[in-house]
Amino acid sequence: MKAVIQRVNEATLSVDGEQVAAIGRGLVVYVGIEQTDAEPDVIAMCKKISAMRIFSDDAGKMNLSVCDIGGEVLMVSNFTLCADISHGNRPSFSFAMRPAIQASQMFDYCVNVMRDLLREVGLSDNVKCGIFGADMRIDQSNDGPVTIIYQ
Repeated sequence: MKAVIQRVNEATLSVDGEQVAAIGRGLVVYVGIEQTDAEPDVIAMCKKISAMRIFSDDAGKMNLSVCDIGGEVLMVSNFTLCADISHGNRPSFSFAMRPAIQASQMFDYCVNVMRDLLREVGLSDNVKCGIFGADMRIDQSNDGPVTIIYQ
């Protein structure tokens, strides 16, 4: 399981010109699900992301999590994170979870786990997501920029 986590001031996600999701201050999380990933991998990743202290406290130190600041999370499925570019110039996606229905279910599980974790601090409505398999346009205002890669 791979994820690219970006701290943002705001982000919107659109499909076919129609806005599907929008968040304010928080995290945009691009999620790549691989063939070997299972539910415990999802839980571990979501726990790590929800607790990561990458927001500044009053002293300007990255010491607060998205939960601490009452932030929002936009989760976006992104199979291209699973690309293997070690041979040739055309990425291979052989590590990405297949069939698509299985990957879609795992992504939905990931979103639900994140919602459950944020629900514990009263923020379950703060988790939004894109549409699995859709051609999405994401506009985001990066903060920092702060970008973390989870592998």
